[in-house]
Amino acid sequence: MSVVKSSLSVGQEKKLLSLFGHVRLHLLYKASVHGYMNIAFHSRCDGQGPTVLVAYNKAGFVFGGYISKDYAQTGQVINDDKAFLYSITDQREKPLRVSSTDGQYGFTDGVYGLNVGVMWFLNNSTATVQIVAGNSYTFEAEEMHGNDLQLTECEVYRVEECVGLLETPWRKIDLEGYGTKERLMDYIKNYKPEVKSVVQVRVLLVGPVGAGKSSFFNSINSVFKGHVTGQANTGSAGTSLTTQFRTYSIKAEQGGKALPLVLCDTMGLEEGPGAGLDIDDINSILKGHVQDRYQFNPSMSVQTDGVGFRKSPSLKDTIHCVVYVLDACKVSLLSAKMVDKLAAIRKGINKLGVAQLVLLTKVDEACPLVRKDLTNIYLSHYIERMTREVSVCLGVSQSCVLPVKNYSREFELDVHTDILLLTAVVQMLRYSNNYFDDIYQDGEQSE
Repeated sequence: MSVVKSSLSVGQEKKLLSLFGHVRLHLLYKASVHGYMNIAFHSRCDGQGPTVLVAYNKAGFVFGGYISKDYAQTGQVINDDKAFLYSITDQREKPLRVSSTDGQYGFTDGVYGLNVGVMWFLNNSTATVQIVAGNSYTFEAEEMHGNDLQLTECEVYRVEECVGLLETPWRKIDLEGYGTKERLMDYIKNYKPEVKSVVQVRVLLVGPVGAGKSSFFNSINSVFKGHVTGQANTGSAGTSLTTQFRTYSIKAEQGGKALPLVLCDTMGLEEGPGAGLDIDDINSILKGHVQDRYQFNPSMSVQTDGVGFRKSPSLKDTIHCVVYVLDACKVSLLSAKMVDKLAAIRKGINKLGVAQLVLLTKVDEACPLVRKDLTNIYLSHYIERMTREVSVCLGVSQSCVLPVKNYSREFELDVHTDILLLTAVVQMLRYSNNYFDDIYQDGEQSE
């Protein structure tokens, strides 16, 4: 009996896998072998759990839909907040992914082929896709399938989550060693910038709404206070809770002196025009023109004659390190518009030579093995792959991507959480030194 083989090329499979966590694909059904009949489709795909349909056309598109629940031919509309449509083509570096507009509707579990949103695959047991009425999934036909609904092949794969951990850590950090937390705290307390005119390194946090920028400050503040605190407003609103430019100084302990670090918080980035932080405002912040508590106006850039505008900033007022903050659960869901916005921001920062890092937050929510035991973070296939994906997306080295867990629902501190947070701060200080080296001037060196 001949082996049924996948029609996915290596590149296509890689792009398809990038839509998921650490999974493998098991081929269940191949239309050119098993037939385009609905009965053949259901006999091999029903009751298989999460599956992804892969359709091919002459236009060179690979497209289809993923559902996380069983096919069961119930005839019912199934709510599946993990379901999505996707499209892969050689002309795009990353796959197009389209989720339900209401975040709930998944697919129609009929006796025919897969009906996800407006696309009905294997319609009437034929090698076609029918477009049906509906607005639960929104996309451009040209981008999804190139207006070619005649299939040359159709496959269905079971999506199997890979369990287990890497044999060796993908990054070596001492999460268990006695005194590690204390050593990191001492390094931060005793750090001195490499230029005499700067007492505190200024780090700007930039990222989408809800990624965890304000939570990161609260978490670092908690570590040094010795208990969980919530000075900066946080939450899960659809728009940014931070509407001002805030500069947060952290004390070494309750009533102690300030650390040589200032975390600068901004409005979150949003896709739509007139929403979220204006890209032009970032340039003003980087150059030190924007003062603490400056009130942002998403529809208008920073005004040079406005309240809170610093006309003649010095080096101590500028930003010395920029940290992009991204939610590990949403890396694969970043829209093309958001990626373009981040690229535009990075391009502007590159011109100024400011150091750049990435915080990958909510790692415990992204990987069940890390949620079970945070010390698994550098043994996690998924977290390692997310750092690689972020590295490619933003054009930074993988070593610049720092996975962390912020305090969000806890009442008590955890030493492993603290070590990850403190390690990130140490890297921010070190990268700021690189920036100072680049702009070094005689007479500015620290004694």
